[in-house]
Amino acid sequence: MTTAQLSAANVLEQLDLAVAGEEAFSLKVGEIGIRVLCPEPLRGKLMTYFDDALSDEAGAVTVHLLPNQSLTPEPAWTDWLREGGKVGRKDAVCDLDGARLIRKVRSGVTFFQSFNRAVAFGPLEQNESTVINFINTQILNIALREGWQLAHAAAVTNGERTLAISGLSGGGKSTSILRLMDIDALSFLSNDRVLMKGGAPARALGIPKQPRINPGTILGNPRLAGMLTEARVAELNAMAPADLWSLEQKHDLVIRDVYGAGRVRFDGPLTDFWVLNWSHTSEQNTRITEVDLASRPDLLQAIMKSPGPFYQHTDGSFELNGNAPDPAPYLEALNSVRVCEVSGKVDFDRIAAAGRELFDG
Repeated sequence: MTTAQLSAANVLEQLDLAVAGEEAFSLKVGEIGIRVLCPEPLRGKLMTYFDDALSDEAGAVTVHLLPNQSLTPEPAWTDWLREGGKVGRKDAVCDLDGARLIRKVRSGVTFFQSFNRAVAFGPLEQNESTVINFINTQILNIALREGWQLAHAAAVTNGERTLAISGLSGGGKSTSILRLMDIDALSFLSNDRVLMKGGAPARALGIPKQPRINPGTILGNPRLAGMLTEARVAELNAMAPADLWSLEQKHDLVIRDVYGAGRVRFDGPLTDFWVLNWSHTSEQNTRITEVDLASRPDLLQAIMKSPGPFYQHTDGSFELNGNAPDPAPYLEALNSVRVCEVSGKVDFDRIAAAGRELFDG
């Protein structure tokens, strides 16, 4: 068989789906549910990770996880264009008949994506975070086909109000959200992806993904101090603020371990949205000002998020390489939401105080 002859049927014939086993665990976020078939020991690790979203209800989509399997021949890959000016190869794709193969370039983990099949194979046990992202992608795909919009945002909720925060990558949304989690009445909804749907009220939906945070976030929050050694803290304190701000070294934070059980909720009424447009070099006090998002395309760009190479539209077509999100559905989804710009200097104490005022009010 040549690469040109590779088809969806050929791929599935090569993969041994039985390796995933017959005993599924199910996840549910809002009204969206999926099933996951996976062998041990990865199965046990994933169930522990997804503890807050485990459900007895069987989901409509089944994910098959097949450690250490591969394809022959190697598909003819096309590099996927990255967002926001990021450089370096991350994803590659190969389109088939009614399906798409996606490869994580660095790890070699490969995915088969279609309406009725979602399969991950390759070195899965060595790339657990990649597997978690793939499982969550299935939740995103279902929601997007149901009319939700994907935002690059973090969020907290008390069940009556939900505050989402966006900003450019590294802009401080994770640090802000975790400072707000010091308010006992709030629950963690999402750290990096928020789904939105307009209505009265608008709705927010998170995904079961624990925060992955940089050293600067840890250093600035006393509750997270145990995540770093004393020696590492000393090294970080010696860095220039600008260097610390831009340092990308992800650490996993488990919400229940730091904030206690029952502090995660995946859905809520979306009432407020803050966009971080502040700066470490500004000398002006931090301001939180309501804006008309329709007249601020620069802020809307910080909110919108492409669904990426895994997304298959309702008509069966896959997201095009380099495609940019359409602003109109986002403006519609946020029509009844109070949107504010956070400007001036970076001040997480101000964010925490304003959050308390918002939720106490």
